[in-house]
Amino acid sequence: MFVKNSVMSLKERWNNFPFKPEKIPFFYGWVILFASTVGVLASAPGQTMGVSTFTDYLIEHIHISRNQISSAYMFGTIGSSFLLTWAGKQYDKYGARWIVLAASSMLAIVLLMLSQSDRIIRLFVKETESSVYVGVAMVIMIFLFFMLRFSGQGVLTMVSRNMLMKWFIARRGFVNGISSVLISLGFSIAPLTFDELIQGTSWRYAWILMAFGIGIIFILFAFLFFRDNPEDLGMIPDGEKHGHRERNVTIKPFKQFSLSEARKTLPFWLFSLPLALFALYITGFTFHLISIFEDAGLDRDKALAIFIPISFMSVGISFLGGWISDRIHLKYLLYFFLVGELIAVLSLANLDGGFYYYGFIVGHGMGNGLYSVLMTVTWPRFYGRQNLGRISGFVMALIVFASALGPVLFSFSFTKFGGYHIANFGLAFIIVVLLIFSYKGNNPQDKFEFEESND
Repeated sequence: MFVKNSVMSLKERWNNFPFKPEKIPFFYGWVILFASTVGVLASAPGQTMGVSTFTDYLIEHIHISRNQISSAYMFGTIGSSFLLTWAGKQYDKYGARWIVLAASSMLAIVLLMLSQSDRIIRLFVKETESSVYVGVAMVIMIFLFFMLRFSGQGVLTMVSRNMLMKWFIARRGFVNGISSVLISLGFSIAPLTFDELIQGTSWRYAWILMAFGIGIIFILFAFLFFRDNPEDLGMIPDGEKHGHRERNVTIKPFKQFSLSEARKTLPFWLFSLPLALFALYITGFTFHLISIFEDAGLDRDKALAIFIPISFMSVGISFLGGWISDRIHLKYLLYFFLVGELIAVLSLANLDGGFYYYGFIVGHGMGNGLYSVLMTVTWPRFYGRQNLGRISGFVMALIVFASALGPVLFSFSFTKFGGYHIANFGLAFIIVVLLIFSYKGNNPQDKFEFEESND
């Protein structure tokens, strides 16, 4: 009892400090929408597109090969994936505010360490030609990538998204669409922004500036505005009551699934695996972004600039997909998502400056626009909010694990087969298989409602 009360006091006692959310003149969920969006954007340095801008600088200064740094990234990311289900459990226990403070503190620390990564390695082995140098460098980079991916791509992203989903039910897709628009815009300009920061200072100082921004400004922001369940503050989701069904779509679950129960349902895998596959493809593409475009005869500026037109398409699809997800069955968005993935990988396999370049923009824009909708809306609608941290933590673990394989898959495709096309054709085959089975991706809650109506 003492332990339980201690946990509750930590999670809820400071909810009304430094202000009472229920006292503001409008529903606090709209503040949560803003805070959640900022939280996901703050994870950018821990995302692959945040790392990709620094990849060539790391290769140059650490003196390891592209395959070796890809492998270090893979092992570090895989290691982080094994802890994300546990992190989701801690989120369920302690709430969004405290877990985000811990994750952002870790992210700031690892960014400082990455800025000095080559110097840290040389504290242990001074000579790059030494027989043990590569081994030491790999161990240190695996550890740094582990911290980066766990705190940034993993915990900070997961908790920020889940917090928003707890504050809305009937408008869940709509608010996620708004958030996704802003996140898509932010992530699309992140590589160019990071590159300009590097060119304006250096690769070291770019990471140092990010570390101070997250470690001071964002931590203060999160402490002020992040809150977990609306019920803990005397409020309800959406600020008003809603039934279980609206517009012939189940929006409020009849049953609260545990993680083990959720994993036994087919829709869980039909939605989680495409999301994981998208993460694999996008990390492989962005990690080797410059090299992929050079292999297709396109320069660095052309590579970095592709995110701008993609962002415009992603923004429109994110908002429309979020809005319409409150009104239709999610499996229809899953179809669209998988078709976008298929177009993207086939275009990337044949990349040129013409038809396939624009084909990639269309396909990637479709997938990127719907990724956050499916990743965020699916789990609370299908399985409830009670164990949302555990369930989404496991899904995030799958996604992070898959994302770890992307850079290595693309790297070995290039070094062993002389191009990136083999990796893309392999991904296309898997996407087609998932597309065939996606018609079975129905909401498990529909079955319970049907059973209830016949009692």
